[in-house]
Amino acid sequence: MKTHFVAIQSRGTIALPADLRRRLHLDEPGAQVQIIEEEDGRIELRPVLPIPADQRWFWTERWQAMEREADADIAAGRVTIVDGPDELFEHLDGTLEP
Repeated sequence: MKTHFVAIQSRGTIALPADLRRRLHLDEPGAQVQIIEEEDGRIELRPVLPIPADQRWFWTERWQAMEREADADIAAGRVTIVDGPDELFEHLDGTLEP
């Protein structure tokens, strides 16, 4: 556990240390901090990200480019629809070169 001390400014604002903001992805657009006030007076801060960390890969430019390519293929009819895994394997076997 790491401990940080931050000063409370006259308007009630606090500045989180830069390394903490980077590590928790709070330096990204749309990031927020949830404040939880406990009955005993403790305050807990929790990072809230617009995109959960385990789903960030989907929103990378590379992945989005592949999504656009797949959408274009679907729109142009460059797809094959199969009914189950057996039909899929038959289709794949027929597309392979001997």
